[in-house]
Amino acid sequence: MYRFLMTRQWLILALLSLVLIPTMVELGFWQLHRHEHKVAQNALISRSLKADPVPVSKLTSPGHVVPRSDYWRAVTATGTYDEKHEVVVRRRTATDGSIGVHVLVPFDLKGGGTVLINRGWVPSAADQHAFPDVPPVPKGEVTVTGRLKADETTSASGIKDISDLPNRQVMLINSAQQAKLLSRPVLGGYIEQTGPAPKNNSPELIEAPDDSSIGPHMAYAVQWWLFAAGVPVGFVVLARREKRDRVAAAAAAAAEDATPEPEPEPAQA
Repeated sequence: MYRFLMTRQWLILALLSLVLIPTMVELGFWQLHRHEHKVAQNALISRSLKADPVPVSKLTSPGHVVPRSDYWRAVTATGTYDEKHEVVVRRRTATDGSIGVHVLVPFDLKGGGTVLINRGWVPSAADQHAFPDVPPVPKGEVTVTGRLKADETTSASGIKDISDLPNRQVMLINSAQQAKLLSRPVLGGYIEQTGPAPKNNSPELIEAPDDSSIGPHMAYAVQWWLFAAGVPVGFVVLARREKRDRVAAAAAAAAEDATPEPEPEPAQA
């Protein structure tokens, strides 16, 4: 009674099931790996934020690529702002989701060297070609604290770099690009400022990264694996239902054939 499984319709269904099962299993492992990556990243963020601040020059140097192990490390920098070469980074969001710009300023370190400071977020100018209203930097020697970040690239950030932007506007925070504009070496990466707090909360400092949420990836992984387990179960259920329906149809046909036809009534004189 299961010979119907060799029909074209059921062979296609079986082939589709064989394709779906490993695909769903693989999707489950993909979500598991995303979960593990998120957990590891949260641990890294937590360690970096809790670590004692160190001078930025101890962790990076001109041309240095900030390794993942140093992301979000608390650092300090003492020196003076080079406000003359301040630029803004387009298409950045505030805490409430508003679109604006980040303020990026070269910072000349006491004792030599330059590092980029991301001062935070301000609204864009009404005219996208105009430089926005940016609060002035503190004058004289200051000490800045912040989080060390790696240079932004198109491949890592997904942000398309645009070369023909208005003067003093950029798309990416990249020390190599700024070093060319400044014609002097710049420490690799940049500092995401956390202190001192600006007057009137402008620029708006960037919030610390979230190190508590792990997202739904583990739930999605389990869901995909349950789907994979459900495919063969569903196939068996459908096959048994098809068999039952065929048996019922055959029995009904046999009963109909076995029923004698009524004899014709005699003709009336």
